[in-house]
Amino acid sequence: MRLREGKREEVTIEGGDPVELARRFAAEGARRLHVVDLDGAFSGLPSLGLIERLAAAVALPIQVGGGYRSVALAQSALAAGADRVMIGTAALSPGFLENAVPVLRDALVVAVDVRDGRVAIEGWTQTAPTSAAELAAHCATTGVPRLLVTSTRRDGSLAGPDLELLSEIVPLGIPVIAAGGVSSLDDLAALEELGCEAAICGSALLAGRFTLPEALALT
Repeated sequence: MRLREGKREEVTIEGGDPVELARRFAAEGARRLHVVDLDGAFSGLPSLGLIERLAAAVALPIQVGGGYRSVALAQSALAAGADRVMIGTAALSPGFLENAVPVLRDALVVAVDVRDGRVAIEGWTQTAPTSAAELAAHCATTGVPRLLVTSTRRDGSLAGPDLELLSEIVPLGIPVIAAGGVSSLDDLAALEELGCEAAICGSALLAGRFTLPEALALT
């Protein structure tokens, strides 16, 4: 499933069975899987069973997100087979990052999900008063090792990445994974030139905009 422009009412089905899709990407040379549990994001109860099935099916590092709102849940995901856990809503809770960084270390990815300049939370159904730049700056001061920056308005849209948003975050010096709107190899090249560490491009791959081997050839 995928949200279009971050809207719960506009969920689309892409790619079929997640385990079979993971096997396909692995066969095409993928170096890592990015998995978001939308049911978990809405309910706050992620499916650890899905991680276990994916980890058993492919020998790839797995980055998971969707409903991980405690350090204990994040640790459970790592025990189930993930190597990174994305934290979104909980990152805004006072003291959360200060507690999470020493425990999760390099396994922690803070998801900076942005709608109209503000951080989107609770499965992107609400926005906080915090700006993307404010959350990213807080992550920098607390030692967060990596950010996933998503323009929710562009997610699933194939309209191109939000380079303006990313240009505000990348200079902070934390590795940034870009998400939302990637539709072409030119988009990937632009993100690399901007200084992003990586990019999420599942919709573009499933839409046939380019192949995984073509994308990997850019790096």
